[in-house]
Order: sequence, then structure tokens, then C-alpha cells
Amino acid sequence: MKHKKLWALLGAVMLASFFVLGREGVHISRTLPPIPERVSTPDGTLLIEGAAIQRGQNVWQSIGGQQVGSIWGHGAYVAPDWSADWLHRESLFILDAWARAEGLASYEAAPAERQAALRTRLQGMIRTNTYDAATGTVMVDPLRAQAYGSNAAHYTDVFSKGRQAYAIPEGALTDAAKLKDLNAFFWWTSWVASTNRPGDTVSYTQNWPHEPLVGNVPTTAAYLWTFISVVLLLAAVGALVWYVSRKAEEPEETPPAKDPFLGMVLTPSQRATGKYFLVVVALMLVQVALGGITAHFGVEGDGFYGVPLAKYLPYAVTRSWHTQLGIFWIATAWLATGLFVGPAVSGVEPRFQRFGVNFLFVCLVIIVAGAMVGQWASVQQRLGGDLWFWFGHQGYEYVDLGRFWQIFLFVGLFVWLFLTARSIWPALKKPSENRPLILLFVLSSLAIASFYGAGLMYGQRSHLGMVEYWRWWVVHLWVEGFFEVFATVVMAFLFVRLGVLSAKVATPVVLFSTIIFLAGGIIGTFHHLYFSGTPSSALGLGATFSALEVVPLVLVGREVWGHLRLSRMSGWMERYRWPILYFVAVAFWNLVGAGVFGFLINPPVALYFMQGLNLTPVHGHTALFGVYGMLGIALMLFTLRMAAPEARWRTRTLAWSFWCLNGGLVLMVVLSMLPIGILQTQAAIEQGTWWARSAEFLQTPLMDTLRWLRAPGDTVFALGVGFLAWFVVGLKTGWSLEPAATTRPEPRQPEAASTPVGVAAPAPVALRRR
Repeated sequence: MKHKKLWALLGAVMLASFFVLGREGVHISRTLPPIPERVSTPDGTLLIEGAAIQRGQNVWQSIGGQQVGSIWGHGAYVAPDWSADWLHRESLFILDAWARAEGLASYEAAPAERQAALRTRLQGMIRTNTYDAATGTVMVDPLRAQAYGSNAAHYTDVFSKGRQAYAIPEGALTDAAKLKDLNAFFWWTSWVASTNRPGDTVSYTQNWPHEPLVGNVPTTAAYLWTFISVVLLLAAVGALVWYVSRKAEEPEETPPAKDPFLGMVLTPSQRATGKYFLVVVALMLVQVALGGITAHFGVEGDGFYGVPLAKYLPYAVTRSWHTQLGIFWIATAWLATGLFVGPAVSGVEPRFQRFGVNFLFVCLVIIVAGAMVGQWASVQQRLGGDLWFWFGHQGYEYVDLGRFWQIFLFVGLFVWLFLTARSIWPALKKPSENRPLILLFVLSSLAIASFYGAGLMYGQRSHLGMVEYWRWWVVHLWVEGFFEVFATVVMAFLFVRLGVLSAKVATPVVLFSTIIFLAGGIIGTFHHLYFSGTPSSALGLGATFSALEVVPLVLVGREVWGHLRLSRMSGWMERYRWPILYFVAVAFWNLVGAGVFGFLINPPVALYFMQGLNLTPVHGHTALFGVYGMLGIALMLFTLRMAAPEARWRTRTLAWSFWCLNGGLVLMVVLSMLPIGILQTQAAIEQGTWWARSAEFLQTPLMDTLRWLRAPGDTVFALGVGFLAWFVVGLKTGWSLEPAATTRPEPRQPEAASTPVGVAAPAPVALRRR
């Protein structure tokens, strides 16, 4: 096998990285914050039973979980972070009680020196770990028990009567027993965030959230690993630049005289992929509409321009659907590309391949529809018993769908893997220059199917700390990791097939890029887990290795230049201009969204103050859509272009879609999300996380104005999606194609029995024929 050293290095990186990831996972499981069997006062009064905490976690999940506020900073941004909010309210209750006992009106009315003394007293009460492992009991002061009652009454009122400022509708949760359990869970998350680990001066969540009243401030480890990560990033960037600069530039490939795909015919299974792309644009349209509604809930928490929408379609549902559909349409575009590319690579159409493609399509439609209906029913408390978990809403962002639908999708991914692998297998068996790329394609496809299974490693009653560990395997490793490897391989292979890149050059480049990306990306998963009940070792590993994820992005300029060069080629290459320009957009947003905005929130000290604030969705939107969404669009357009290389597209609509999507994304970030996130970060630094997420801060006139300023960007972006959908549908109806009379004739190979199969029929055929 060629490139043995690179293959060996890739294998070593994978083995070593997953060993560290798994070993630290074991360490996390052994040092999880305890769930007490009982919480009581010194006189034996039972305040909370341990089972109530776990039941409360399930109640929280069933009403939307991380789509209704957040816990430990993970979740939505309109309602408070419940752990930070509970901690602050509890602290103020105790401080005010002590102040009144001293004859003062309140803690705020006390002189500065008395406030300092009261805070010191409070820190002694809150931070002291009274958990007795032998009895499973946490002992709390009677005054703290009173604070619990006060907070419980407040949150019972919030969820039963609703809060417009939180986008929580009236009657969101009315069952008294469930409300009692929900309060027990909120208390536990706050206790974990403020109680020192045994034998340590740091809380179970590394002192997150920032709460000066109880002494929650950044830890020494957070500062130390922040400095180390920045220095390591600079050193790694320098090393990569030195390595690349010492290598001689590869000569540019001269494109062939005509399109290599011209004159070839589509296989039945390739024609069947056309409907996948129609579903992609349909899901995009629905997702964007839901995004607009979800954003509007930030300024009108109980409706949509006067319509009482929250009663029928609450924020928790629209945000769940918005985030879930983003994953669905991006994955659908990528999976359809894989199904199309298989026969194109091998020139072989396996038996019943078309049936398999159609069967998988039906399954995906059922999964999407079933998951969405189930999530709505769960949030509306229409599913009794454990049905909410199996068919409703699991409550965890990006893996919200019920466990049944999750298993269904997992099986569906292996069906996709089977269909893709069997179609490409004949090419893999033949020795060729493309064989290493084909092998990488198969391996990345295997990873896509396999690593979604990490979301099945936790159960209905799993500890929240372990749920977060496995959830980020899906979000980080599956979405941000192996999908990116898959896309890199597919892009390289497509350019090789077009004849503008040689397999000799592409193979080592793809291998090298994969090695660099995974070397930081796998262990870098821990940067999502700094403050999720993990030990400081996870913080060190996450900070160090996630900094390395940024390193490959220094070469983005070369990538952009290469794609621009291709897009400016004349002749038949001009037909691929817009798919290639979408690849350019991928490179741009990879640098800005994943690189700049990703590293902005990556160092431990930075994320300590920014966790759960609007700088996180800045990274989320620019990386998830900017990189993976644009990549999905690029692959879709590339596939549709390959399917009809001789057809002449009317590209004006496509051009508008390109500039509106990119311009709209820039506007929504620059005018709204970024300034809101910066102001929230300032508030979190100066007063605490609770304040940055409070209704009092977020409902000020300035913040309202900034939220309304999102409308221009959202509108432009929505127009871009509309233009794209119009163009793709127009390939079926014909309005996106030049009239046949104006089509320039192209020389075609005779369609004899020896004509290779795999691609190229007019786009209308590709989309119409089933």
C-alpha cells in the first residue's frame, strides 16, 4: 500500500486518541458528583429524597430539557440557566435573612464591610461538602431548607403560570408531583455547581457558574491551561507552516478537454437519489421558518406578532425542531451524495440497489416526521409513563429525538453504509491510483454509521454527567468529526474525477489533513465538558487538544485560492462554478466560524464566562451552517451537476442564493448575536452568570433592539434558502434550465453497451425518475 507511513500515523493517532478519550471517560464515571439518597436538616427533617432528583431530571427532559433554559450552561438562551439562577436566588435568600437578623433591611442595604462578612459566612455554608458517602445523606442548614422552599415556590409558579420573558407558556407543567421533583433536580444541579469536591477547594463543576457571592470564580487550572493552550496553538501553527513551506508546490493539473462525466448514463439508484435533494431543500425551508419563530420568542415570549402561538407551538418545540432539522437536512444531503457517488466510482449497479435507496428514503421520512410529532407531544405533556423517552423528547440538544427514533436512525445509517459500501466495493477490490481515496471513503462512511451509536450509551436514568460525555461524542465526533473527514474525501474524489486534481496528490493531502484534524479533534471533545461535573484532568485535555483543532485552518487561504482558481476556469469547468464557490464558502466559514469564533470560546477562562451565552450560538451558526450546511449544499449541487453535465443551468437564482445565504449569516451575527454575546459576557464577568441570563438584563431596551436587529439578517438568509429551493425544484420543472434550443451542442460518446454507467442524465430526469 502506498503512503504506508501516513496510514500508520493515522492508525496510531486514532488508537491513542480513543484510548485517552475512553480512559478519561472511565475517570469521569468514577468521579461523578454524587446523587444523595436523602437531603435533610440536622433535626432529621427530610427535604429531598434521592429518587426525586432522578425523577426530576426526567421531568425536565420531557418538557424539553436543554431547549428550555439550560443546566450547567448547556441548552437554550431565553430562559435562565436553572443551576445558576437557583444558586443566586438561594444565596440572596440566606444573605437577606442574616442581614434582617442584624437589624438591616436587606443584604443590599448593608455596609460594604458587613456584606463582605456575610459573603464569607455564606461561602462557608454553601461550599462545605456535607455529603456522607456511608449514609448517602447531604445535611443542610435549616435556613438553607427555607431557601429551598422559597425557590421551589418560585419555580412552581414559573412553570405552572408561565413567564413571557422566559418563553415558557402558561400550563407548561401543572402536575404538583412533577413540579416537586423538578425543583429537587434544579437544587441538585446548583448544589453540584457550588459544593467543593472532597479534599478540594473547587466545586464539582470547576466553580462554574461565575457567582461571586459563593466564591465561584475561575480556578487556577483554568488559567493555567488557558495559557498552555494559547502557547501550544502558536507553536503548532508555526510547525505546520514550516512543514508545508518546505514542501515543493505540486504542479497544477491541466483539466481534460471535455467534462469526464459527459456521455455517461445514470443508474436507476442514482436517479432515485433525486428526491433526497428535494427533501433537503424542503427541510431547509421549514428549518429557517422555525428559526425565525424561535428567534422572535426572544422579544415576544408568548406569541408571534400577537398570535398566541406559544399555546400550540411553544418555544421548546420550535427550537427542538429547528436544531434537529438542521442535522437532518445536512445529513440527508451528505448521505444522498454517498449513495450517488458509489456507482459513479465503481461503474457497477448492484442488484436491488434502487429498492434499497427508495426504502431508506421512506425510513428517513418516517423518522423525521415521527420524531417531530413525538417531541411536540412530549413537551405538551401528552405522553404518559415512559413514552416521552421512547417516542417523545429526550431533552438533550441535538439528540432530542425519542429513543425509538434514535435507534431507527442508527439502523438506517447502517442500511446507508451497506448500500454505499456494496456499490463501491468493486472499485475497492481493483488496484488503482484511486484505491486509497476509496478506502478512506469507506472508512469514513463506517465511522458515520458507527459513531451515532454513542447516543445510545446512556439511558433514561443515567447520570447527567455521563449523558453529557456521550452526547458530545455524537455532536462533536459524529457531526464535527467524521462527517468532516467524509466530506474531505468526497471533495477530493470529485475533483480527481473531474481531472483537475490527481489522485497521486490528493491521497497524501487528504491523509495528512485527516491526521491533523483527528489528532486534536478526538481528545478535543473534552472542551465541551469543562464544567459538566468532570475533574480538572478533562479540562486540561480539552484545552490542550482542542487548540490543535484550529491549526489546520491556517492553510485555509491555500484552499480558498485553489477553489477560486477552479471556479474561474472557462470551458466546461464553468458549469461547476457555483458548486465550487460553495466549497469556497465552506473554507471561509471554516476559518471564521470554526476557527475564530470557535477558539474565542475554547480556552477554559474564556468559556468560563461565555458558557451558556450568545457567543456560543455565534460559533454554532457560523460553524454548523457555515461549514457543514454550506458543504451539504455544495455536495448537493455538485451531484446534480454531475447528473447532467450537458444541461445549461440558469444560475442567476443560484447566485442570489449564494450571496444571500452568506450575507444573511454575516448580518445576523454582526448586527445581533455577536453584540448580545459580548454584552452578556461583560455582564457575566462583572456580576455573574445569573445576571447575564436574567430577564432583567435581557429585556432591557438595548437588548430588545439588538434582538430586533437580527431580523434583517434572518430575512436575507431566508431569501437565500428560498432562492436555492426555487433553483433545485426548477431542475425538476425546467425553469432552472436554459431552453433546449439555446443549448450548445456537445460531442457525446455513442451510447453502446460498453458505455460506462454512473452519472450524467439531464437534471430533470435525475429528479423525476424514481
